[in-house]
Amino acid sequence: MKWDDLANEPCSVARTVAVIGDRWTLMILREVFLGIRRFEDFQARLGISRTITAERLKALVDEGVLKKVAYQDRPLRHEYRLTDKGLDLYPVIMAIVNFGDRHYAGEAGPPLLHRHKACGCDFAPVMTCSECHAPVGARDVETRAGPGAV
Repeated sequence: MKWDDLANEPCSVARTVAVIGDRWTLMILREVFLGIRRFEDFQARLGISRTITAERLKALVDEGVLKKVAYQDRPLRHEYRLTDKGLDLYPVIMAIVNFGDRHYAGEAGPPLLHRHKACGCDFAPVMTCSECHAPVGARDVETRAGPGAV
């Protein structure tokens, strides 16, 4: 399977990886979820070239994950904000964060803590069943063909 063919695969993982599957796109998404919105800030925080920054931001806008919003008229400047589609990636990013915190944080612990605003408690993300709300792990799930299966 070639990289350019992923978006056409009858697989939700492949189609998603076609959009967010390279390291710089994931790092840009991390920054967006941390509140970064402006081109120069992405570039400065990530230490990547203007070309890579521009290409990844354009791809995320083209896919409807981010939207460009003007914040200055003269000269015209934009910032990048998450769309509803982009916000739906939050559990994906949090799953990656949780994995990194569990396996790569080091002796001092995780570099960032996540506090639930409603209750004020720090938390670790937990995947639960949408129906019974029980925690769900890899060994608790079985798959079957869905309506989009080929």
